[in-house]
Amino acid sequence: MSCAKKTLTTSTKEIVKRVVGDRIWNELKVRFEMRVRKNALHRGAWDDFCRVCLKHYKPITAPMILVSQIQRSGGTLLSQLLDGHSELHAHPYELKIGHPSKYIWPDIRLDSDPETWFEILFEDVVIKLFRDGYQKGRKDDESFPFIFLPYIQRRIFLDYLRRFRSVSLRDVFDGYMTSFFNAWIDNHNNVGHKKYVSAFTAGLATNKQSVDRFFEVYPDGYMISIIRDPKNWYPSALRHRPDEYSDVDKGLDFWNRNAKAILRNKEEYSDRVCIIKFEDLVGRTEDIMRFLCSYVGIGFEDIAVVPTFNKWPIRANTSFDTKEHGVVGDTLQRYTTLGKEILDRIESLTNETYGRLLEKADVL
Repeated sequence: MSCAKKTLTTSTKEIVKRVVGDRIWNELKVRFEMRVRKNALHRGAWDDFCRVCLKHYKPITAPMILVSQIQRSGGTLLSQLLDGHSELHAHPYELKIGHPSKYIWPDIRLDSDPETWFEILFEDVVIKLFRDGYQKGRKDDESFPFIFLPYIQRRIFLDYLRRFRSVSLRDVFDGYMTSFFNAWIDNHNNVGHKKYVSAFTAGLATNKQSVDRFFEVYPDGYMISIIRDPKNWYPSALRHRPDEYSDVDKGLDFWNRNAKAILRNKEEYSDRVCIIKFEDLVGRTEDIMRFLCSYVGIGFEDIAVVPTFNKWPIRANTSFDTKEHGVVGDTLQRYTTLGKEILDRIESLTNETYGRLLEKADVL
């Protein structure tokens, strides 16, 4: 709305002047005019900021390294170890571009339009993170600022795709990653040459159609799946969602389906799928991170052994109480909270599949 519209009508002026008197009227008039000028300055500053963002954003066309497997298996930990690496655009939270749920890789139809694509891909969680700060663990009272502007993201996404006469699937996802990382205003790792975008989505690796769609978009990308000893996985899952995992047979059936899906992915996509053990990631963090960096073709950096958010050290995302920063070794002892009967039942339900997984694991 222009300043010209921010005026009182003549009849309204006369009524107000008669009611309040000339002195109060003149004071109100001055305050009103100052407010109009202030609002105009604010609008001008915002418009200038938008123009600068659109003029100077950097396209991101790197392939993706996607961490995915069953929940409570170390996906958050690995994503936090990748955070801050100078050769990665590290997605700061769990990637939630999935549609209709985060576990389903979105089916983008190229006969649709950019506005629809953005609505499908947009991650609503960034609004909460902007308002409340980044806070990953459910029991964590530690939060970090996350300055992110969805309006800028949408403008960049639409502007990026206008450059193409014919848009491919990869263009749509490159446009989204371009818009996401350029709308993240306080990103501490936005300079330098990046070889990959890294991200984490729990559960997606279990869905064959989603895995196929991921590699359709990123044939040059990687999927890293973490396998966790079911004896250590079950107490963590039970603590996280007791209603869902109170039945040990149903819980371990879920674990088995995930394990078999990872085996299928490895068989179908070979070296594009990397399997690592949770116990190795926690117990031999530097060895595993050196291995993973070499596997995908990036250099090892010291920050890769420290879980961080936007380069700030961060506490573990665990179902159990902890105030520790860094990698928490206690996660390797969760099985001690279970009785012998349940441990024996877990072994009988998972021993064969777990053995096959260990044979396929890409360990040092």
